[in-house]
Amino acid sequence: MSYTFTPIGVIHSCFTQKFGIPRQPGLAPDAIGELRLLPPYNSPEAVAGLEGVSHLWIEFVFHEGYSGWKPRVKMPRLGGNKTLGVFATRSPNRPNNLGLSVVRLLKVELVPQVVLTLGGVDMLDGTPVLDIKPYLPYADVIEQARNDWAAAPPALIAVQFAAEAQAQVQAFSSLYPNLGALATQVLSQDPRPSYQDYTSQRVYVLRLWDVDIHWRCVAASAGFVIEVLCCRRVAEL
Repeated sequence: MSYTFTPIGVIHSCFTQKFGIPRQPGLAPDAIGELRLLPPYNSPEAVAGLEGVSHLWIEFVFHEGYSGWKPRVKMPRLGGNKTLGVFATRSPNRPNNLGLSVVRLLKVELVPQVVLTLGGVDMLDGTPVLDIKPYLPYADVIEQARNDWAAAPPALIAVQFAAEAQAQVQAFSSLYPNLGALATQVLSQDPRPSYQDYTSQRVYVLRLWDVDIHWRCVAASAGFVIEVLCCRRVAEL
């Protein structure tokens, strides 16, 4: 038995590379994306009523980097060494490479095409979307729910900007007014592979839109902080 699904739209987001995308939706509130609906689903009639909805469930396809599935997967929240059954995780490498995220609905545009502006996205630019459903507070909030493997949000790491990086963020403010806030939100969750420690002097690169954020881990009294070294537009490299 098999099924074929047709995308109803495509996500255009600030995340143009997989590295650094938050592992869950909502963890980077300044991560803004647009869902542009495709024909024949781009009818204003199809989104009538969304003006009364604050959040949406987005069903989508992990369209890049899918490497098949395994019955057990490593958990970043558990240090990257402990494994759980794939159905006890939100790993993108699933039997069917489908994702589900709840996001804020910031704006609905009807002309010249139907575009939904979303906040707190965790989706790669170009992600195909299969369906949209409204978030229902009375049904989707379960106060007694628990998850022993992820009972609370991940601890955040302090982020600091070198003088050069601060100046560059300011210079880009006309294009990307929330670049500094977004970089801080993403980097504070430490997007590195969980097996790497902060003693390495490696410089990492996080790409937001067309800006490469160069950063590293620096030892501090409480472990380490993340230092942003510079921000450079891809066209300038």
